[in-house]
Amino acid sequence: MNAIVAVYSDWGIGRDGRQPIVIPEDRRYFKEMTDGGVVIVGRKTFEEFPGPLSNRKTIVLSQDIGFKTGGVILARSVDEVLAEISGDDSNRVFVAGGGDIYQLLLPLCACAYVTKIGASPLSDSFFPDLDALSGWSLESESGIMNSVTGFNYSFCKYRRVYV
Repeated sequence: MNAIVAVYSDWGIGRDGRQPIVIPEDRRYFKEMTDGGVVIVGRKTFEEFPGPLSNRKTIVLSQDIGFKTGGVILARSVDEVLAEISGDDSNRVFVAGGGDIYQLLLPLCACAYVTKIGASPLSDSFFPDLDALSGWSLESESGIMNSVTGFNYSFCKYRRVYV
């Protein structure tokens, strides 16, 4: 299983359930990386999507008993998520937020695909700083690129280091 996330300079990922800065290059990257795979998100993150993701098995992890929607698989626990992905290629399974979902599932991830956006908007949700967290190593980085929005960004791949 992998994590995929866009982070700001302080590893913030959002405020009030939304991304304050979105760059189209990251959206394209997300689509390319997850196309044909499995995406696991929480309810709040899913509600920011325009609907179920095309050509992806989408699992929404939520304990909100009132939440119901079509076109996705609803899981009420990590065990239910794990049962649902048991037959899937783990290299094609992506945890895509939000903060609580990353906290629950990052310990089960082998890789993290991180888009670093060169900005620090006010955030109330954060992804763990993999540069400072033991057990993770930066495997590759694209170098700094310029977004059409004017923000700098880079694509990074981190790998879990087992010692």
